Amino acid sequence: MSTLDDRLRELGLVVPEGSKPVAAYIPAVVSGNLVYTSGQLPMVDGALPATGKVGAAVAPEDAKALARTCVLNGLAAARSAIGSLDRITRVVKVVGFVASDPSFTGQPGVINGASELLGEIFGEPGQHARSAVGVAVLPLDAPVEIEFVFEFA
Repeated sequence: MSTLDDRLRELGLVVPEGSKPVAAYIPAVVSGNLVYTSGQLPMVDGALPATGKVGAAVAPEDAKALARTCVLNGLAAARSAIGSLDRITRVVKVVGFVASDPSFTGQPGVINGASELLGEIFGEPGQHARSAVGVAVLPLDAPVEIEFVFEFA
């Protein structure tokens, strides 16, 4: 049976080491058989590859790609809490925040970057409940921030 790491390799993806929190929180918390991640910014090697509002400084297509990065960081946070990504049995919920120009209304399309990637990685167990919310600003002027809830065994 293939492991999740094998599937990630097939897709050309690498889950990074977990990012250090930028404030007073921990990356993930386990309650029962669920792991809740803190909001994941699209950090790459400790830095944001883009900043600003989607629909102004950041193109929606670029923000969608950043949402995919949030998935990898979310998986890193989950791994730090449960030890192995192979323990994840289902993606339960995704809550996506998009720092939006006031005229931008394409938040669902941006967060589709995360949802589609979770489907590619997990297949049917990657289907999840979701919210996609436009906000005025996010930490560090990030364009996207996403929280995840994973079920694990």
